[in-house]
Amino acid sequence: MREGDFSQDRGLVLDDTKIAWHKSRVEAWLRGERIAPITIDCSLTRACNYRCVYCYSTLQENAGKALNKDVIFRFLDDAAEIGVKAISLVSDGESTCSPHFYDAIMRGKANGLDMAVGTNGVLLKREELPEILKALTYLRFNISAGQPSRYAQIMGCQESDFYRVSDIIRDAVDIKKKNNFDVTIGLQMVFMPDFADQVIPLAQLGKKLGVDYLVIKHCSDDERGSLGVKYDKYKEFSDVFQQAEMLSDKQYLVKVKWSKIMAGQTRIYTSCFGPPFIVQFSGSGLVAPCGMLFNDRYKKFHIGNLNEKSFKEIWQSDRYWEVMNYLASDKFNACTDCGYLCLQHKVNEYLWRLKQGDLILQSPLGLPPQHINFI
Repeated sequence: MREGDFSQDRGLVLDDTKIAWHKSRVEAWLRGERIAPITIDCSLTRACNYRCVYCYSTLQENAGKALNKDVIFRFLDDAAEIGVKAISLVSDGESTCSPHFYDAIMRGKANGLDMAVGTNGVLLKREELPEILKALTYLRFNISAGQPSRYAQIMGCQESDFYRVSDIIRDAVDIKKKNNFDVTIGLQMVFMPDFADQVIPLAQLGKKLGVDYLVIKHCSDDERGSLGVKYDKYKEFSDVFQQAEMLSDKQYLVKVKWSKIMAGQTRIYTSCFGPPFIVQFSGSGLVAPCGMLFNDRYKKFHIGNLNEKSFKEIWQSDRYWEVMNYLASDKFNACTDCGYLCLQHKVNEYLWRLKQGDLILQSPLGLPPQHINFI
């Protein structure tokens, strides 16, 4: 897709970054100012009721404790105050496992923050869906199989959960349409070569359920290759990916994250510039530049914990900016010191090209994309 041209995906940018639409904040960063993140990706808990075979959170173990309601609300208040624009409840836990899930969405929305959720969906309560859907920018269901038995194998749950989640997705779509809510409802498949048999069934399921999109993405691995992702095999599945995308129509988009799937383990950048714009924190309260650095073995990159200090205090601290500046320096090499295809990858590519003079910072062409604050 050409830069600034989002017509092919009807305004949905699923395989790129939207950071160019935040020109003033990029300019402030280039001037060396201490900017607030545009997006914060976080979880309300490290707990999860599934055991997905591809789960990166198994590599993110870190010390901390559960986030209570006061801590969560303080964080959301701070985020709004300092100029954060969007919160995605994803990160290293299943946020629906938190007793404060629904309250957190409502508090963030009341504060003027764009709120979004990535979830396996099985714990969502039907009676609360209307209120949730009205408040969210997007609701994404993490579902990496389209058939019950394979769903149970891949997602580490019961076959009955497949039917429950399907019903919840169907209910969510129906509620959205009846109330004309702006929320986008999508599905996400984390692809590994062993899941190739589920690409078409899942694409067909998404169409049947009436969701807005299905995105098929890579599986991230750490620098040690702990999950055993076979990136060299990804290109072998181009035909099945293309077949899945052909199921798209005016109401339903199937989108493969081609740029990341084809990139594999290669990067164009060595410095990591993305975290000041899109930072992450763990469901334990740990604030770190990114989820790939949550594990206790990366303590030299750990900035603070929301259970001990407010996010505003952490963001204003010298420690926060020492870590951010180190990652952006020539002392750090993302090609050797990081895992692969992280959350900040596309942002890093854009900022690297900007720093190298390969891009000129200017306002993008065309209409603004959907979910503009989730960069």
